[in-house]
Formats: sequence, C-alpha cells, structure tokens
Amino acid sequence: MYRSGAVMAWNVFRFCTALRGLGSVMILLVLGVVGVSYYAVVLSIYGPALTSGGLDSFIALVVLVLFHTLLVMLLWSYFSVVLTDPGGVPPNYRPIVDEERGDVDRLTGSEFSSLTTSEPTHARIRYCRKCNHIKPPRCHHCSVCGRCVLKMDHHCVWVVNCVGAQNYKYFLLFLFYTLLETSLVTLSLLPYFVAFFSDGEIAGSPSTLATTFLAFVLNLAFALSVFGFLIMHASLVSGNTTTIEAYEKKTSPKWRYDLGRKRNFEQVFGTSERYWFIPAYSDEDLRRMPALQGLEYPSKPDLDSQEF
Repeated sequence: MYRSGAVMAWNVFRFCTALRGLGSVMILLVLGVVGVSYYAVVLSIYGPALTSGGLDSFIALVVLVLFHTLLVMLLWSYFSVVLTDPGGVPPNYRPIVDEERGDVDRLTGSEFSSLTTSEPTHARIRYCRKCNHIKPPRCHHCSVCGRCVLKMDHHCVWVVNCVGAQNYKYFLLFLFYTLLETSLVTLSLLPYFVAFFSDGEIAGSPSTLATTFLAFVLNLAFALSVFGFLIMHASLVSGNTTTIEAYEKKTSPKWRYDLGRKRNFEQVFGTSERYWFIPAYSDEDLRRMPALQGLEYPSKPDLDSQEF
C-alpha cells in the first residue's frame, strides 16, 4: 500500500514538472502562430497591396491598421498574464474576523486541516496542509505552481502561469484580443484560401502560398476554440465565480459573491471605463477595491455562512 502511494505521488510530481516545462514550449507556439500570421497578412499580401492604388490600397490600409492594433493589444495582454503574479498568500496573513458575529471561513475539503485553538471564532478557518498556512477566502492550492493562489481559476500552460485574482482580467483580455485578431486574419485570408481550390492562378511562390494556407487554418482553429472559451469565462464573470468555484458549487443555486452582473463585472475589470480594455487598473480602483488584490471580497450577508 505504501509503495503504491509513493508511486502515485511520484507520478503526480512528474506530471506537474512536465506541465511547467510545457509552458515554455507553448509561449514559443503562440509567438510562432503570430509570426506565421504576420508573414502571410503583412509581408505577403496586404503590405505589397498598399502600392497597388485604388480600392485595393484602401482595403489593405484598413486591414493592416486593424491587424497591428489588435496585435499590440494581444501581446500586451498576453505578456501581462505571463509576467503578473496571480497573487499569493502573504506570510503574515490572518483572516479578518467580524467580532460581533465571530464569522470567518470554515475549514472544508480534504486538503484542509483543523487548527488547534481555544477561540471559537477560529473554528471555520481554512487551512492548507501542503503550504502549512491559513487560506484566504476563494484561495486554492495549485499543484503545478506548488503554492496557494488567490482566487485561483486554473493553471494555464499557454501562459506558463496560474490565472488568479491579480491577472484574471489580463487573461480575459488576452482571449478577447486573440478572438478579434484570429477572426480578422481568417477573414482577410479567406479569399486566398478559397483560391487554393479554384482553377485560377495565384500569385506568389509555393512557400508563400503554403504559409498563407497554414496561417488561415491555424487562425480559424484558434478563433473557434477561443470563442467557446471566452463565452464560458463571460458566464463565470457574470456570476462572479471561477472555474474551480463553479465546479464546487454546481449543486448550490445561490452564490454568496454574486452581487449582480454590473458589480460582478467591476470585481474583475474595475469601475474605471478607461481601463476596461487594457491590461491595467486605475490607482483609485486598486486603492478602494480589495477584491482586485485577492484577499477580501464583498458578499451577500444572508449567504455569508455558505461554504467553499
């Protein structure tokens, strides 16, 4: 029995290590798709079309402006997710206790351990046995990162990082701009893709045609997959929940952190409209909205006793 347990633990460790290594490959894959798309759209087709004059030049200008604008926003959002810490538990973290109600989050799940304390108000503190520290509300342990992550949504190999409280907005913007960019590339290359199967002659070398074909297929595949993923996360944001929490509370019709769609949206994107579509927050939002830091969250008083 002990031997089986040891083998299982070793397999899990190797799996987590493999995921960490895979992340670097995924970054190169993302940059590779960007490179192929740039070559096909800018260098092969629409860049040279700028000098053709007339309507073709105007269409090429519009496509190139949109392409580069979306590409900048996509890469800005992407590397913001990659380089931004999703939020870890501070070493000196202690839960905030409502002294009148003695209310703190209770210990739940197999990864939690009871705390030895004589104070009844600490009977519902969440504790991680793997990290050996108290867990804030909505915090979960990531086996790949090897630590607890604030408001963890999932570990994403595409960004070599966890998606959590402090980079969730950036992840959603990355999906949003990826969908727009890949849709633009797909539509702009569609006539040339159709021409592959027609009898007419197509200008360009065989390598250029092959790259254009590859760029179309890759961008179409990414657009379709990202669209479904973005719809799922839009639903999660509207209910102020995460992927993990949605799974945990699937049998519960009410959610303590569901404050209405407008406030739920603001808990992720902030209240300043100027910052909604860029991977950053206003100083005012960071100062007055603790949820953006990942340690405190407003909730419905009548559901404060709800576990998760």
